[in-house]
Amino acid sequence: MSGSVCRVQCWGSATVKSMRRGLAVGALGGALVLVATGCSGEGKSPAVSGAGNAAAALQSATPAKPTVSAAVVSIEPGNGAKDVKPAGALKVSVAGGKLTTVTVTGQDGKEVPGAVTADGLGWAPTAGHLEISSTYKVNARATDASGVAATAESSFSTLTPTKTAGTRDNIDDGQAYGVGMIVSVGFDKAVKDKDAVLKGITVEASDGTVVKGHWFGDTRLDFRPEKYWTPGTKVTVHRRLTSVETAPGVYGGPDKDEPFTIGRSQISTVDLAAHRMTVERDGQPVDTIPITGGKSGFDTWGGAMVVEAMEGTTRMTSNGVTSAGSGDEYDLVVPHAIRLTDSGTYVHGNYWSSSIGSANGSHGCIGVQDVKGGSDSSRAGKFYKSTIVGDVVKVVNSKGDVVSPENGLSGWNVPWGSW
Repeated sequence: MSGSVCRVQCWGSATVKSMRRGLAVGALGGALVLVATGCSGEGKSPAVSGAGNAAAALQSATPAKPTVSAAVVSIEPGNGAKDVKPAGALKVSVAGGKLTTVTVTGQDGKEVPGAVTADGLGWAPTAGHLEISSTYKVNARATDASGVAATAESSFSTLTPTKTAGTRDNIDDGQAYGVGMIVSVGFDKAVKDKDAVLKGITVEASDGTVVKGHWFGDTRLDFRPEKYWTPGTKVTVHRRLTSVETAPGVYGGPDKDEPFTIGRSQISTVDLAAHRMTVERDGQPVDTIPITGGKSGFDTWGGAMVVEAMEGTTRMTSNGVTSAGSGDEYDLVVPHAIRLTDSGTYVHGNYWSSSIGSANGSHGCIGVQDVKGGSDSSRAGKFYKSTIVGDVVKVVNSKGDVVSPENGLSGWNVPWGSW
């Protein structure tokens, strides 16, 4: 073996020439490769270099995959933005590709729900608005047509309101109300974005009853179901207005949950022609009470009204009702006063009229027999004790107009299709 190696070394020059001629015509034998390898002091040979060149040529024939994505991701608001509005400002979009994932996280660690559009070009939150006075982080990823990914991130903070709408309602937590109860929400400042406020207030019923809102002007929003509530229903008012811009620069806060229940059903029907009030409880008549209603020119409102306050003893005067010197002036301390309208319609105790049960002689209220100072054993006293806020009082056979739906809690006079 050693002699062979020696001969190879001695003939190396001629052999290399022979190899070159062999490569020139494209014929390279296994023995020649061995010889070339044995004669190369650096372990390289023309044969090996030729193979490397062939591999390089093959590589250059295959296009290299791009390392920079053609997709460009944009996030609004920009990184470091401050005093951002909680609604409508957050948007993620892409050019030259499609979004694959977008994650928005609040400072409480909770992820903001959102969705990529069907075409993959945009993303927006589905919750409607972010929280005020909060910091958010956005991470977005997209890919181009070649599958190369691009990412972007941003961090921003939302504004802290300097003005609020001054929101209030007529619900007390845990209170029981009658089947005619209407939730009425009032605002100290006119509401411009009514749709946003409607989305920010929901009324949830334990039996799944659908409850809808109805605007009366710019500062009042009432909620009721299609029909009177079912006794025993548990209801919760969810107010989520802290981050809702009710008007330019004005926000609704604070957020609040208010639970209440629906008690027994009591619906009283006042027949002004018969001068009687029939009381039904849970669908069964329990009492018929003589009454007096509004006389001509002071007719009691017709339609359905709802007890909005149990005022007890109250003072009533003719100021704003009758003109001075008309002979209809009065100034009375009235017992067992149950308010039905904002304009001053009551069911109340009456100890001065001789018209109870036989004629209509009041200035618009519904009078029930009582004694001066009031007595719990009188007809008025017993009715007062059996009544709660939210009970229904319907007036029929009135010669006057139907009560306006915004006068008190009289929204039941609006058809459901118009509510």
